[in-house]
Amino acid sequence: MDAAATPRATSAMAEEETAESPERFAIPAASSLHERRPRTLKHGDTFAVFDHSGDAIAGPGSPEGIYHKDTRHLSHFHLMLNGARPILLSSSLRDDNVALNCDLSNPDMSDGRGKKVLSNDLIHIRRVRFLWQGAMYERLTVGNYDRVAHSLSLELYFEADFADLFEVRGSKRERRGTVHEPVVAADSVRLSYDGLDGVHRATVIRFEPAPQSMAANRAQFLLDLEPRSSRTLIVRISCGDGSDGTSLRRELIRAYRNARRALRDSSSRAASILASNEVFNRSVQRCVADTYMLVTETPHGPYPYAGIPWYSTVFGRDALITALETLWLDPEIAGGVLRYLAAHQARTFDPVADAEPGKILHEVRQGEMAELGEVPFRHYYGSIDSTPLFVMTAGAYFERTGDDALIEALWPNIEAALGWIDRFGDRDGDGYVEYGRHTDEGLANQGWKDSHDSIFHADGTLAVGPIALAEVQAYVYGAWQAAAAMLRALGDEEGAAAYRTRAADLRDRFDRDFFDEELGTYVLALDGNKQACRVKSSNAGHVLLTGLALPERAALTARTLMEPASFSGWGIRTIAAGQPRYNPMSYHNGSIWPHENAIIAAGLARYGLRREASAVFEGLFAASTYVDLRRLPELFCGFSRRPAQGPTFYPVSCIPQAWAAAAPLFLIQSSLGLSLDAAAREIVFDQPYLPQFLDDVYLRNLTVAGARADIMLHRSGSKVLVDVRKREGDVRVIARV
Repeated sequence: MDAAATPRATSAMAEEETAESPERFAIPAASSLHERRPRTLKHGDTFAVFDHSGDAIAGPGSPEGIYHKDTRHLSHFHLMLNGARPILLSSSLRDDNVALNCDLSNPDMSDGRGKKVLSNDLIHIRRVRFLWQGAMYERLTVGNYDRVAHSLSLELYFEADFADLFEVRGSKRERRGTVHEPVVAADSVRLSYDGLDGVHRATVIRFEPAPQSMAANRAQFLLDLEPRSSRTLIVRISCGDGSDGTSLRRELIRAYRNARRALRDSSSRAASILASNEVFNRSVQRCVADTYMLVTETPHGPYPYAGIPWYSTVFGRDALITALETLWLDPEIAGGVLRYLAAHQARTFDPVADAEPGKILHEVRQGEMAELGEVPFRHYYGSIDSTPLFVMTAGAYFERTGDDALIEALWPNIEAALGWIDRFGDRDGDGYVEYGRHTDEGLANQGWKDSHDSIFHADGTLAVGPIALAEVQAYVYGAWQAAAAMLRALGDEEGAAAYRTRAADLRDRFDRDFFDEELGTYVLALDGNKQACRVKSSNAGHVLLTGLALPERAALTARTLMEPASFSGWGIRTIAAGQPRYNPMSYHNGSIWPHENAIIAAGLARYGLRREASAVFEGLFAASTYVDLRRLPELFCGFSRRPAQGPTFYPVSCIPQAWAAAAPLFLIQSSLGLSLDAAAREIVFDQPYLPQFLDDVYLRNLTVAGARADIMLHRSGSKVLVDVRKREGDVRVIARV
């Protein structure tokens, strides 16, 4: 089919889904990530998942290992001392996420006749590891705290399965490539695999000093430790052939310095947040650190990868929402996202990839299965909302930065995205943007709730496409408003007026077709027969974000969203309790997603519904205090909040996840009514409020149009006082209380 083909010629293909059909690309919950509470590291296209001891234990359902470009380059890596696994003392990530630190000790050890030869907690093992440029470095220090000398055997076992990430997630393959015999040297081993895609993949493990014994899957060090002495070993695991034979110790020091500097340099662009609540400060510090760890430097600029372990790659929707959440803090992230997505915008029609001219990416994968077409996600365009979100983000970025040069450079891409909305997005010509697959590959549902059973009617039957989601129409409304603002700034008042007119018409039609008086909210969607999916869902909250809701409808929608059936106390559920298919343990039909709650809170704040937005903020902050490292996960279960108990975790939730990590940052902006206008050179606080757990918030290095300001906000009764502590350059700070 050529690029000129319209979606109406193929819209009947794969529209009807088999009821209750299993989701082909769902992640099976064979084990709980929360139960494992893995330790994660990431740099660029490489990420690693370990247990608390710093080991990676291969086995069914285990995501542990080192991954590079969607391939697991190390599936097994664990340490033994005298044939026994050491005892975990503690495990922690640095506050900036650069390194994982694990402290271990020896268990009680006996000889073959049962005689104790070493009491516990006399040998200390310190493991410090980090990622840099496709390699993991580890400094391993073994110390003897006994009063006598000990001869110890320390073994490191390793293995590489070179599994594609989708295999690790549970996909079965009929054929695989060739795993080669390990190449063993005195101080290294090379593991390699030739994929069916013609790509040679290698993992090189090198040790310094050389071990006393080296095998295909094990390195053994014999350590003679005098009392109060220690030995240090260096390990480098390269996803590729690695470096030459230079000193690993020097290489590790240089790489560690560069890794710290790179994170420090990128995060230094951001404004800093300091509050009167120290628990909140630590939570925000982790949010910022997680966001920048997930940001990957691309040729187009910084780009936040979606999440670890399953989504550490480019996603369009996730990155655009993360960009919007962090835009006030660091607009460079949004700039990098816009440039990357513009460079990869679809230019031809490809039904297998759901690509249509002007459409914005959903997902990019670099693994063997994607290259071979065993999964359709190599460059996949099956999301209905990425394209309007791209235009929305461009408009928000322009307002925030006044970056005329980038907007002018991107304008052909913005025009192509707007053209896609009209030509391909509106599949049946009814004025709404709908989705439907062109083939039976890819995702059946293409909104952010993309589970196979996430869009349904009041009797529980699955909706048949093409499907017009409520929130997608809100994003289209936001895109047209953004296009109008940009066109006006570029001097095209006639074009701007046309988009404003279209937006106003959409607002009237949407209110007529989507608002349900009996439900007290917007319906979930319209199906292919224009029948409303009369379900109380969180999707309605997105309608508030862009201003599509009429003011009187916003208040009613907020009331419905904050009812106990929807608001659990921790956040707003994706589907209200009592609705068909409601299940608080499901992925999309009753769970709570931090990023979505931040979006809804921003919409509530837009309509002046401060009390409701504050309740969402408080619920998510309270939830974060129960999570390891105070990280908000991708999602958690929708069970109601109970006194003195934390939230219930979802078993395969990614953590960290970019749009979840950035959610508290967006909540701060919404709470303070903060906007930054480059053209007017203004920092505006519109009816700021602070939730009860915050008395003061200090924002440092807020930048706009080359100027900057440090601002203190203090809660005094029901008011928030705004105090400018420092100002550099021509910028006004306006408080509308």
